[in-house]
Amino acid sequence: MTAIRIRRVPDQDAPIQARHPDELLSVLYAHRGLSDPAEAAPGLGTLAPVTSLHGMEAAVDRLVEAIRSDQSILVVGDYDADGATGSALAVRGLRDLGARRVSFLVPSRFSNGYGLSPAVVEAACGQGADVILTVDNGISSHAAMARARELGLSVVVTDHHLPGDALPEADAIVNPNQPGCDFPSKHLAGVGVVFYLLAALRGRLRESGWFGTDRPEPNLAERLDLVALGTVADVVSLDRNNRILVEQGLRRVRAGRACAGVLALLQVAGRDPARATAADFGFFVAPRLNAAGRLTEMSLGVECLLTDDPDRALAMAQQLDALNRERRAIEGTMKEAAEAVLDALILDGESLPPGLCLFGEDWHQGVSGIVAARLRERYHRPTIAFADAGDGRLRGSGRSIEGLHLRDAIDWVDRRHPGLIEYFGGHAMAAGLTLRPGCLEPFRDAFVEAVRVQLGDIPPTPEIRSDGALPAELLTLETAEALRFGGPWGKDFPEPRFDDVFEVVEARLVGDDRRHLKLRVAPPGGAVIEAIAFGLGERIEAAHGAVRLVYRLDINSYRGRQSLQLLVDHLADPVEM
Repeated sequence: MTAIRIRRVPDQDAPIQARHPDELLSVLYAHRGLSDPAEAAPGLGTLAPVTSLHGMEAAVDRLVEAIRSDQSILVVGDYDADGATGSALAVRGLRDLGARRVSFLVPSRFSNGYGLSPAVVEAACGQGADVILTVDNGISSHAAMARARELGLSVVVTDHHLPGDALPEADAIVNPNQPGCDFPSKHLAGVGVVFYLLAALRGRLRESGWFGTDRPEPNLAERLDLVALGTVADVVSLDRNNRILVEQGLRRVRAGRACAGVLALLQVAGRDPARATAADFGFFVAPRLNAAGRLTEMSLGVECLLTDDPDRALAMAQQLDALNRERRAIEGTMKEAAEAVLDALILDGESLPPGLCLFGEDWHQGVSGIVAARLRERYHRPTIAFADAGDGRLRGSGRSIEGLHLRDAIDWVDRRHPGLIEYFGGHAMAAGLTLRPGCLEPFRDAFVEAVRVQLGDIPPTPEIRSDGALPAELLTLETAEALRFGGPWGKDFPEPRFDDVFEVVEARLVGDDRRHLKLRVAPPGGAVIEAIAFGLGERIEAAHGAVRLVYRLDINSYRGRQSLQLLVDHLADPVEM
């Protein structure tokens, strides 16, 4: 296992100076750069203006024409949770606004690959589409745009991925990361871009007198449950703008105003909608929704989010839950195989390279990204896991570490070694690519060199952030409850973690595979508390005497009784900091 350094923010030895949960939240917000606690989740009225999104006017022009002329609009989404929620939002929102001919298509991960392709454009034409509206893709689809022009189809692109050197020749492009866009939130998820497009479209239609007694103006805020789910699922930065979208969406979920599909997915995951948090979306709902795109087709996930029939939504959510269990089994097998490859490298006397590229002949394309993430976490190396895409090609999914921009590293390889990569795209922390036949070994060498350019031979020591030592008097259910709803917490606005030395009273392995560590620990000057360390069963030998724990506060509910529980993220020697 890679060594981990505990970093307190701010760097201080004394316990946090707070006596009540409200005081504690103010301290924690300050640690995250907020001097005003109200800025943790400001209101909808303070969202960044829609007018600052470049390309919005042209997109609205084309869609208003389509709606008024009763043209057919086909939503083409991505096969992840951001794409699924964005597709459902686009279909629901356009129908809410009065569009009568709206349908969707999600390209197959296995037969079509990612995003809008010429083949998908031809399929859209065959379905009678007049306008293609992309969701969470399209910014790199140059060939598809050319085919759409040949067939006489209009294309409106909504995306948030980083563009290449040239933009595709679409009718309109709305992407906060395109050149010339002054939108302040560059971290808007794909579903967030769609929400802004719908808001701008509603404004234009309102000005033209489109709404009236027979066609009431919709309240788009009622669709924020989908925006919140997709934003959290895509692990984008929870900057001010995204915190507004997520917090407002969660408010509606807790009030019982979510769509039937979101409520059903929470139900099969065993989560209470009235107490839903961003963590519930990220760790319980999103994996079940993503399972459809990983193992079969994401159309199942989109349909689950589109239906208003609770029984039908629940039946589809149960299918997604079964797919997620299957995905976890496949992932476990692939992870074991990948770790065996790494173990062989170590046994051969070789040190791990700064970047990892692994391939399994029988690996599943839909799970390779999760395997890459697990290995990245274990070995603190940017990792790309490849699976067979057919015809000798390999499709890879990569995950990065702090300090390495993964898409830029792949772009570096593509520029210096043209001909290896057929397609690539992504972000700083995650990217996907397809290799041409016979190109794995030269790509692996080039990727390692690209990582060295950014990081050097040895990646920096990973750190786990802590807000400091929590006073024993704040280790209470009341504090846990305040922290639960004090967010939304997520990327770049992390859930509060604390660290301190505890005395281990009892330690045992739990779970079907005995991978988890169940503890009873005593804090300095406090009573014994239950704790659980998921996936840290291998640390059982170290779990005795005095240990330093990095933990989060949680509430354990069992048979109607609630008790405080620590969720342990790291267990270290008492002197390890």
